[in-house]
Amino acid sequence: MLKQHLQFKLSQKLSPQQIQLMKLIQLPTQAFEQRLKQELEENPALESGKADADRLEDTYEDTYDDHQDSETIATDDINIDEYLSDDEIPDYRTQVSNYSTDDDEKSIPYAAGISFNQYLINQLSTVSLNDEEWAIAEFLVGSVDESGYIRRPITDIMDDLAFTQNIYTDEKTIESVLKIVQELDPPGVAARSLDECLAIQIRRKEPSPSIALALAIIEKSFEQFTKKHYSKLQTKHDITEEELKEAIAEIEKLNPKPGGSFSGNNRFVEHVVPDFSIRIVDGTLELTLNGRNAPELHVSKEYTNMLKGYKSAKDKSKSQKDTVLFIKQKLDAAKWFIDAIKQRQQTLFVTMNAIMHYQKEYFLSGDERKLKPMILKDIADQIDMDVSTVSRVANSKYVDTPYGTKLIKEFFSESMKNEQGEDVSTKEIKKILETVIKEENKKKPLTDDKLAKILKERGYPIARRTVAKYREQLGLPVARLRKQI
Repeated sequence: MLKQHLQFKLSQKLSPQQIQLMKLIQLPTQAFEQRLKQELEENPALESGKADADRLEDTYEDTYDDHQDSETIATDDINIDEYLSDDEIPDYRTQVSNYSTDDDEKSIPYAAGISFNQYLINQLSTVSLNDEEWAIAEFLVGSVDESGYIRRPITDIMDDLAFTQNIYTDEKTIESVLKIVQELDPPGVAARSLDECLAIQIRRKEPSPSIALALAIIEKSFEQFTKKHYSKLQTKHDITEEELKEAIAEIEKLNPKPGGSFSGNNRFVEHVVPDFSIRIVDGTLELTLNGRNAPELHVSKEYTNMLKGYKSAKDKSKSQKDTVLFIKQKLDAAKWFIDAIKQRQQTLFVTMNAIMHYQKEYFLSGDERKLKPMILKDIADQIDMDVSTVSRVANSKYVDTPYGTKLIKEFFSESMKNEQGEDVSTKEIKKILETVIKEENKKKPLTDDKLAKILKERGYPIARRTVAKYREQLGLPVARLRKQI
C-alpha cells in the first residue's frame, strides 16, 4: 500500500558572513585580538593603522563596478546548528567617546613549569633507596592524584607492581616505602585519606600542647571533629573549651589538598581583561568599551592599485583575470571584516549600555540587593536584537566596575514575588540569606527551616527546599558544619 506523507521542516539558515559575525561578537577581548591577528596574517589586503579610507573606498568601488561580469563565488546557505556553540542561551547607545585608552594593558604570562609528578620524582633522587625501593617509590609517586592523594589500596598497588613492573613484594615493604614518600613536599602528599593527610602535616609542626591535642583529635576523634560534636570532644579528651578552640585553630591552618598548592597544577590560569568599564562621574554612570576592541583597520592601497592597473591595461590575459579575481576576493574579505568589527563594537556597546541602565541602582550603589530581576529577553527587547546575541555578550564578557570586575551574566537573574506582590530578584534573596547566615550565632547556626522562617518574616515567602538550594549555590554548608565554638 502506498502511503503519502507531507512533512514540513523549518530550519534557520544563515550566511557564512552572519555566522562569522556571531562568532566575533561572542569573543572576549583577548580572544578577539588573536582573531584579529590571524585575519591580518591571512589576508594581505587587510592592514592595520590609519588610512585615507574615503579615497581607497572610491578606488575600490570604481574598479569593482567595471568587473561585475567576472567570476563570482557561490556560497550555499549554511545550517546555523553546525557552527554555533552549545552554550548559546544559559539558564537564566549613545553617541559618545566610548573607547577607553587601555591599549597598553598586557596579559600576564604564566610559565609552564614541571609537572607535580616530576616535582616529587626530583625530590626522590635525594633519598637513599635500593633498586627495589626506588621502583616502588616511583610507582607510588605515579599513583598520586592531582589533589596529592593516593586513593588506591596497598593490595591493589602490590598486584600492579607484580603484573606491570615484575616486582614481587609485600604490603609491609610498600607501607615502609610509602612512609618515605610521605616525607616529600608539599606536606601531606601521598596520604590515603584526609585524616592521614592532616596528621602528616601536624607532625611536622613545632611541638606544643595545642599541636599534641590537634594530633590526638585527628587520630582518635576525627569523625566527631568533622561532625563538630564539640561537647563530645571536650569530654573524651578532658579539655576546656579554650583548649579545644586552640587545637581546632591549628587544624584549620592545614591544607586538605596538598597537590593543589603546587603551581604546576595551575599552568593555564586565565588573566581576565575587562571588555567594558563603568565609572561613576558626577553621580551618573559612564560606560566605555575597552579600546582593544576598536582597532584601526583599512584595505590595502597596494591591492586597490593592482585593480586600478588591471582596469587600465589594454590586453587582459587569462592569468591576469585569475589574479584580479583573487585580489577582489581578498578585498571583499577585508572590507567585510572591517564592517563586521564596527558592527561588533556597536552590538557590544548597545547591549552593555542597556544592561547598565537596567541595573542603574546597583551600579550606582554596589548593593547586590538592588539588582533587579533581569532575563536575556528583557535586554533583547530593549535593543531590538535576538536573545542569542545578548547571550553571546553576557556569557563571555567582563565589565570593570567600582566594585570589582564582574562577569556580565552574573547580573541576570530570575524573579519571584514578595508578600507585597512585587517582583524581586533571586540574587536579592540570596544576598539577604548570605547576610543572615553571616550574622548568625555560630555556636547555634540556623537550620534551613529557621532560615526560611526569617526570610518569610522579611517578606520573602520561600520554601525550605528553596532555601537549601540557594544556600548550596552560595557555597555555604548546612548548619551542623557551620558550627563553631
